Formats: sequence, C-alpha cells, structure tokens
Amino acid sequence: MSDSPSPTAQLHFIWGGVFTDATFTALEPGTEEAYGPYHDARTADRIWNEKARRNIDIANHRLFVITVPRPGGKAA
Repeated sequence: MSDSPSPTAQLHFIWGGVFTDATFTALEPGTEEAYGPYHDARTADRIWNEKARRNIDIANHRLFVITVPRPGGKAA
C-alpha cells in the first residue's frame, strides 16, 4: 500500500505573480495571482501554461502549481 494520496484526493492551485527579484521569495505588492482549485493535475498544468505564457516577457513573473490534500481525503 502506498503512503502517497491518490490523485483524486488532491486539489491543485496556481499561485504567483511578479517577484521583487530573482530569488523569487517576495511578491511585488498588487501583483499576486491565485487560481483554482482544480481537481486534476492535467487541468492545473494546462491553466498554468496558459497564464504563464501571457506574461512571458516579464522576467520576474512566476506561477507555481501547488498540490494539497483534499480536506477529508475524499475524491470529488
């Protein structure tokens, strides 16, 4: 039996924005972005790709896909 949660027991969010420098530790105020939740990684990755491409010319713009356990661990 695996210790990792099943893919359906997870939620996926996209988070990021324009960071203050190349260490990517602090966001510039007012540039925060958050999307989701998404119920599968494929959808989250597709949306991440679409959103990230829109700001590809901004060097300090980054978006990340964050995966978290679904509350209660149940599938949708």
